[in-house]
Amino acid sequence: MSVVSEVPTIPSVFLGHSSRVTPAEGDSPPVRSEDRKARTAELLAQAARSSGPDRDALLEQVIVLNIPVARTLAGRYRNRGQSLEELEQVACMALTRAVQGFDPERGDDLLVFAVPTILGELKRHFRSAGWAVRPPRRVQEIRPRLAMAEEELAQRLGRSPRPSEVAAELGCSVEEVREAVACRDLVHASSLDEPASESGSPLGDLLPQTDPGFAQSEAVAMLAPACRSLKGRDRRILRMRFYDQYTQQQIADELGVTQVQVSRLLQRIFADLRRAVTDPQRPRAA
Repeated sequence: MSVVSEVPTIPSVFLGHSSRVTPAEGDSPPVRSEDRKARTAELLAQAARSSGPDRDALLEQVIVLNIPVARTLAGRYRNRGQSLEELEQVACMALTRAVQGFDPERGDDLLVFAVPTILGELKRHFRSAGWAVRPPRRVQEIRPRLAMAEEELAQRLGRSPRPSEVAAELGCSVEEVREAVACRDLVHASSLDEPASESGSPLGDLLPQTDPGFAQSEAVAMLAPACRSLKGRDRRILRMRFYDQYTQQQIADELGVTQVQVSRLLQRIFADLRRAVTDPQRPRAA
């Protein structure tokens, strides 16, 4: 049986595989909703009586004919952190699956079945890919219901509801409600250039600077074992030089040696410490 295409088709939509239906401008001319519904029902009826490549070609026409509907549904979720192109891609893939799974014997209106399928896939896409920091699935499901439950309880009680009351309304634990409240801002990450107050200071200015004490603590942790392995005289020299802030000449006077000898002693001590830090297993020089 030959099939005459009255609606432009998109190439290479292999039904039954995970092929991507890429919406592009000019897929099909504008069609009124009534005409689209009638033409879709006609194509689906023909597909039900066909098989093989002929059936695939007919279903392909159904997909192309209803791509504007998928785009419209995807447009509801624009400006929520995901590109419109990606949302349209998700919607078109859901439309393809809906067309594949549609049973004309249960009705002739494809959109009654396809629209919930597309919207469900878009919501799943946001649950899986729309979070800057992804909370547990259970918390993701509670979060959209949280605001509605709080609003209804506030009207009913005449005050802000307690977490326990919200939990009872949603049928979940108090801890899950608290997690859902805490993750409200995790969908979109805040920019460091965003003003943090009325003064206009960016959020990045409020971040703490690196505390120099961290580097000092790390140095102490690394050098302490090496210093404990030094001889008593070497430790005394280090104490006078870096703790008591003695000059080399003052250390020389204290030890009864020359300033040149103190300089050489310090160089040897530094070499021993460096060796102990970089290669703890290597024996120290005498």
